[in-house]
Amino acid sequence: MRLPEEDRNLSPHTGFTRDHWVAAADGLLSAAWRWATPRGALLDLPGRPSGSGVRSDGLEGYARTFLAAAFRVAGQDGADPHGWIGRYAEGLAAGTATPGRADAESWPVIRDHDVQGQPMVESASVALSLRLTRRWLWDNLDPAVQDRAADWLHDSLTHVPAPCNWYFFPYAVAGFLESVGRADEHTRRARERALELLETWYRGQGWYADGDGRAFDHYNGWALHLYPVLDQHLAGEGETVHGARLREHLDGFSLLFAGNGAPIHFGRSLSYRFAAVTAVGLGALTGHTPLRPGVSRRLMSGSLRYFLDRGALTEDGLLSLGWHGPHEPTLQHYSGPASPYWASKSFLCLLAPPEHPLWTEVEQPAPSEGPDRVVALPGPGLLVQSTRADGLVRLHNHGSDHVRPHEPESAAQDDPHYGRLAYSTHTGPTAKTNVADNHFSVLVGGVRSVRRRIRPLGAGGGGDWGWAASWHRPVFPAGPPMVPGLRVESLTVVQGQLELRVHRVVGAPHGAEVQLTGWATGAGSEVRASLRGLHGWSETEAVRAPLGTAYTRFAEVPRLVGAAGGTTLHVALATLSGTPEEPPVVEVTVAGDRIELVWGEQGSRIGIELGTPVLSGEPAQPRLALADR
Repeated sequence: MRLPEEDRNLSPHTGFTRDHWVAAADGLLSAAWRWATPRGALLDLPGRPSGSGVRSDGLEGYARTFLAAAFRVAGQDGADPHGWIGRYAEGLAAGTATPGRADAESWPVIRDHDVQGQPMVESASVALSLRLTRRWLWDNLDPAVQDRAADWLHDSLTHVPAPCNWYFFPYAVAGFLESVGRADEHTRRARERALELLETWYRGQGWYADGDGRAFDHYNGWALHLYPVLDQHLAGEGETVHGARLREHLDGFSLLFAGNGAPIHFGRSLSYRFAAVTAVGLGALTGHTPLRPGVSRRLMSGSLRYFLDRGALTEDGLLSLGWHGPHEPTLQHYSGPASPYWASKSFLCLLAPPEHPLWTEVEQPAPSEGPDRVVALPGPGLLVQSTRADGLVRLHNHGSDHVRPHEPESAAQDDPHYGRLAYSTHTGPTAKTNVADNHFSVLVGGVRSVRRRIRPLGAGGGGDWGWAASWHRPVFPAGPPMVPGLRVESLTVVQGQLELRVHRVVGAPHGAEVQLTGWATGAGSEVRASLRGLHGWSETEAVRAPLGTAYTRFAEVPRLVGAAGGTTLHVALATLSGTPEEPPVVEVTVAGDRIELVWGEQGSRIGIELGTPVLSGEPAQPRLALADR
């Protein structure tokens, strides 16, 4: 990938300009097209196949790179010096000639999500790309090719999506078909159904759950906001409820990028990497953003540069399956060689022409480079904590899990990318087979519990301090799946780089044990971690995680151990820091269910009163008060 010279006058933080984004798109496309079939219908990139099979993976290579080409060409008003449009037009004609055949070019047919359904995902990228490039590609196709392509796409409207953001794949297909005069009852219903579901998934503060349940992650930006807002923008609509929600989402989400450009390492599909900035570019393009253009570009270019500088590309110039470089525990069963090319969504920013303020305003600092800040998000049950001294961002999770309402809780389904207490821009969760970082567990008969369904109890604060709380029923991987009456109530209180972690265990059997782990760091880490027991802990130890994380090949995790039985209270102080200073002294006084906390350089005093269970036996929201300093 050959990038232009840096421009530190226009972009003092990253050196990247619009020309760098264009060059990055061309570089990724050039590398991927070396693996195309003779007529370009499939891009069979090298690597382990996904669960959907090699032919679906080849379609994924075509569709996802097509997005990058479409944004690049449409953003240049049709200028196409590398001839991308011709290549994708030829591939479209070849792929739709005889769908389902096992020849060198034919695309797989679209089926229900549980029957090799991945082509439905890719149909949305094909449709959106055709919509963006209509004047230069679709309008110049032979009518017979148009009919075949439309028929192939139409199958996504008559098959069942997965019960999550997948409903916006038929939505995107329907938007394209209607834009070229092929509307029917199926296109109308696909669009209505997606928007109906989106309303039921909205949880406030600009955050959607990814389907029924409480899964909150990067799919908010690169899917649930992207498709409706971009569709309305392309249709020429002005202010809409979806645009307003995007603006509110970016107010908190923009803090989830570190000073070095790293997005928060949280949730699934992290191998899409800098696709995390898609919503930032969308807000800048449509005007639905609280951010200055220079701040938006700082976030976008910072993230792109972060991954390019840290080995995201292979020697062949391809995006690898992983985070910095290849990293197996980051992946999902649906991850295939071309999956990382959903990063193409980030090139949406190129729809903003060169004269747009996104490209002409001087870069400004990212939100995480400002004063220490805490943002409480009660809707999704998240707490964001950033510190200026080291550019670190931490996300405390008291509301996002990966359990659908109809699913039973099972320890076998434990997901490190959702079940941990905290995530950051500088550490990744340990692998499922290693000790779990940032995890509170109850041990009964030597069997360690996991945290699956998370019940939020609220979040609050703001400015430089805040809190979030939740509760869960511990689930065990062996023996009885649950212990009757056992629950864990969890509270996180943060200020500066400090994290107070409070856990109340109710209903533990005699002889039970509890353990709490902190952040996973290792040799070469840019950060260091500490975990100190303040109340209810008897032992401190360090545990090794040989499989490491996405940030370090080998990791070590601090762990506290204590006794439980009946109702017990456990209080600890955790830190994750990129500075050499030791955390300040913290004073904690525990009296029953009340905790008095004094911490920080200015001696902040916080009073905490844990909630009393309501008549149903479920916990109530805790009460916190910050006293005058």
